Amino acid sequence: MALRQASIGFLGCGNVGCGVYTLLQRAAGQIAHRDGVEFVLKKVLVRDLQKPRGAPIPRELLTSRAEEVVENPMIDIVLEFLGGEQPATEYMLRALRRGKTVVTANKLALAANWHLLQAEAAAHGGGLYYEAGACGAIPIVRALSDSLQANRINLLMGIINGTTNYILTRMTREGMGYGEALADAQRLGLAEPEPSADVDGYDAAYKLSILASLAFHAHVPVARIYREGIANISAQDIACGKEMGLTLKLLAVAKRDGQLVEARVHPTFVPDAHPLAGVAGAFNAVFLRGDACGEMMFYGRGAGDLPTAGAMVSDLIMAACAQGHRYPTFANEERAPDDLNFDFDWSCVYFIRLSALDKPGVLAAITGCFGAHGVSIASMVQRPGGGERASLVFVTHAAREQSVMRALRSLDPAEAAVDSMIRVEGRE
Repeated sequence: MALRQASIGFLGCGNVGCGVYTLLQRAAGQIAHRDGVEFVLKKVLVRDLQKPRGAPIPRELLTSRAEEVVENPMIDIVLEFLGGEQPATEYMLRALRRGKTVVTANKLALAANWHLLQAEAAAHGGGLYYEAGACGAIPIVRALSDSLQANRINLLMGIINGTTNYILTRMTREGMGYGEALADAQRLGLAEPEPSADVDGYDAAYKLSILASLAFHAHVPVARIYREGIANISAQDIACGKEMGLTLKLLAVAKRDGQLVEARVHPTFVPDAHPLAGVAGAFNAVFLRGDACGEMMFYGRGAGDLPTAGAMVSDLIMAACAQGHRYPTFANEERAPDDLNFDFDWSCVYFIRLSALDKPGVLAAITGCFGAHGVSIASMVQRPGGGERASLVFVTHAAREQSVMRALRSLDPAEAAVDSMIRVEGRE
């Protein structure tokens, strides 16, 4: 096999960039032998030329000028490590306009500007590769784009944020409160000092936009995804769920029935027997169902320097060896297609915890409110709540979101206060 050279440039060089550099150095012989390609690093954009780095990148390759990467005629493939929407998006667009191929793990830039990036790539013959942008080392993008193309995917549920999964795992296993578990994740570097992107569900929503679009062959914009974070989850909710055989996760859920789509990110109970219930710590998993493949789950490390770097190197090799670049075949425009309808009144099971007056007639009044709005109770547990109030935990049969919301609003606040409402998936 004749050895081909591919010249590459880096936009940024933090932990993941250093991981890619390390892997390329370590695996150069294997890549040359197996794939017949040799990568030559030409330029690396950095903010501080003097800053120590986690890889021995030659000083002469460093630059603080983006044009030395994105406009360099000697560079074929640009790897983007900057993160955030800007200036990463603009730099990638400039590279694509010059016919270069881009490899990125930047889910925010991709989810917000995928239509622009793909249009420039297709117009100028470059490639756009983003396996690491959804679930790190898990090859779910390639599976949805290639291996599962014969399927109509009607369900995709994922634990696609490792930070929140770590926090909820600690709360579940050790009874920690949310604040204590978050502080522990921050101490370990799993959560940022300002953690809202993770704990408020933004990161998972960006990833779900990518995955749902690929699964359903139609653009699912972030703006059409319902989002709710984990900051209001209590140890009491998790303990009550455990007693009922339920495990709590921040779940990304996408379902399609014909032209009706629901896409949502929120805390979700799943039965202990469900495959997603056993995904612990900072691991990720994606569970899906197709008409031909049935049910399957992809599991692995969804973040981390080397797992992410490994996925980017895989994309890099694929890009360098491609005879022609492929793009998603759906109409990738800023808005969703006009014939796709988004359902914000989905049907699922609900876990509802109330603080209610402990006196005759109150329970009947509560269940009467539920029944008046078509919400049927599957099970109920009552616990002492202290003083004149008791803690009531209900699990419903499958009900409509808006019916549940109306039922909760109709409760007399003097008799029953809503402490929490958590959706349940995988249980009818």
